[in-house]
Amino acid sequence: MERRLSYRVEEGEAGLRIEQYLRRRGYSRGCLAHLKGRPDGAVVGGRPRYLNERLLAGDELVVRICETESSERIVPVKLPLDIVYEDEDLLVVSKAAGMPTHPSMKNYDNSLANALAWYFKEQGKPFVFRCTNRLDRDTSGLTVVAKHMLSSCVLAGMSVRKEVEREYRAIVRGSVEPPSGTVSAPLGRKPGSVIERQVDFAAGERAVTHYRVLAEGNGHSLVGLWLETGRTHQIRIHMKHLGYPLIGDYLYNPDLEWIGRQALHSYRLAFLHPVTGERMEFTAPLPEDMERVLRGQAEIRDINRSL
Repeated sequence: MERRLSYRVEEGEAGLRIEQYLRRRGYSRGCLAHLKGRPDGAVVGGRPRYLNERLLAGDELVVRICETESSERIVPVKLPLDIVYEDEDLLVVSKAAGMPTHPSMKNYDNSLANALAWYFKEQGKPFVFRCTNRLDRDTSGLTVVAKHMLSSCVLAGMSVRKEVEREYRAIVRGSVEPPSGTVSAPLGRKPGSVIERQVDFAAGERAVTHYRVLAEGNGHSLVGLWLETGRTHQIRIHMKHLGYPLIGDYLYNPDLEWIGRQALHSYRLAFLHPVTGERMEFTAPLPEDMERVLRGQAEIRDINRSL
C-alpha cells in the first residue's frame, strides 16, 4: 500500500517543524516514526527533509506512506463481502450477521478480516487489518476499515473525541415506555465471566445511550439508538436495563422465537474523511431477518443449527 499526500503550507503555519505540522493533521507517533525511517518520507521542493526542519509559507510538503507487509496471522479466505464505499484511504463495509470481525481461536478463517485479506490478495496489495468500529459477530451492518496507518490513527482519534456518529437499529418485544430517552448507566465486567458485562454503578465505566422508538409491528418495537460512548455490549445491556432486552440475544435475553441472533444492526455512520476532511455519511438497510420479525414472519431455521 502506497499513499502520497500533498499539503500546502499557509501563512499561519510558517515556522512549524514538519513534525509539528503533521501532528496537527492527526499523524500519530507511529506514523511519524514510519516517515522518519524512509529517505523520501517527507519531501519539500523536491528534496527529502528531516522532520525537525521548519516550513515556510507556500511550501508544498509531500508525504509518502508505504506499507509492504501484510497481517501474517490473517488467512485470506474467499467469503461474501459487501463493500459500500472504497477510496485510497478507507473502506466502508456492511458486515453480515454471523461473521466475526476479527479471527479468533474458534473463528480462524470465517471473519471479516479473512474476507478482506482475500480481497486485497486478489489485487496483489499488502493488507493490514485496521477496523475502527468493531461489531459483535451477530451484529450486522456498517463498519469502517482503514487502508493505511494514517487513516487508521486519524479515525481512531475521531472516535475517542466522539466525532464519529453511529446509529443502530434494534428490535425488542412490546411497546417501549417511554418511547424515547437516554440510558446513563456505567458498565463493567460480570464477575466470573470473560465475555458478559453488567450495569455496575460502583466500579463501572461511564456509558450513555440515546434511544427512540421508530416503528411497531407484530408485538415488537423497532428502536433507533445513538451512542454517546462505545462500551462492550453497551446497547444490549442498556436496553435490558431499561426493561426491553433485544430479542435473540443469547447472552442477555435468549428469546429466539423470532430470530436466531441479537436483533441489532449498525444502520448509519457519519464522519469527516480522515484525509480530505469531507463529510461522509452511509446507511445500510435493515436486514431481512429483522424485517421478518416486524412483518410477523418467523425465521425458517436450518435444522443443523440446533444439533
